[in-house]
Amino acid sequence: MQGFIDLLNKVMPDLLQGTVVTLQIAVVSLALGMIIGLPVGVGRVYGPAWLQRLLGAYITLFQGTPLLIQLFMVYYGLPDIGITLGRLQAAFLTLGLNSAAYQAEYLRSALQSVSEGQMVAARAIGMSKWQAIWSIILPQAVRLALPAWSNEAVAMLKYTSVVFLIAVPDLMGQAKILASRYFAPIQIYLIVAVFYIVLVGVTYLILTTIERRVRIPGLTGDAA
Repeated sequence: MQGFIDLLNKVMPDLLQGTVVTLQIAVVSLALGMIIGLPVGVGRVYGPAWLQRLLGAYITLFQGTPLLIQLFMVYYGLPDIGITLGRLQAAFLTLGLNSAAYQAEYLRSALQSVSEGQMVAARAIGMSKWQAIWSIILPQAVRLALPAWSNEAVAMLKYTSVVFLIAVPDLMGQAKILASRYFAPIQIYLIVAVFYIVLVGVTYLILTTIERRVRIPGLTGDAA
């Protein structure tokens, strides 16, 4: 037991540093995914047919291929066409594009669940189609999509673990280095598992609280 405590004291600073990198990657990737996913989701529902097909192809590409292959294509493949990204930039871009594909589908489903009568009513009072989407339809859809988006946020914390394969010093990257340094892979990876459990648990509690606060009685299935 004392040996484990000594090991924990030695590895804790590096693991905490890796945790900061993991959180940074998760937050930036989710934000990028939201920025891209929002117009993609709207375009999938309200865009012209050719745009819907194009956006559908993008979603199929990122949902249908392993995240690790996407990461390798961005980090190792883009330099072949003259685009070189740093390790963190490649991680941000890959995870952001991947997350955008899923976030867009969550939003598309939520948009389609909003009653069509609301669009008709908005047009009847003189709103343009896009004014109605932005002011009436989208705010409701975002609330409806929040539970699925919460799952995406939790999953993103775990998805970040692949970036250690391009030598990003995230939580898993630090664990790999420490396991080789101290010849204690089982103990160190168990500690890292606890780190991930805590991160996921705290994230889940925060998002559940936000979800309750923005829930619309009746719209989200609750009693008024």
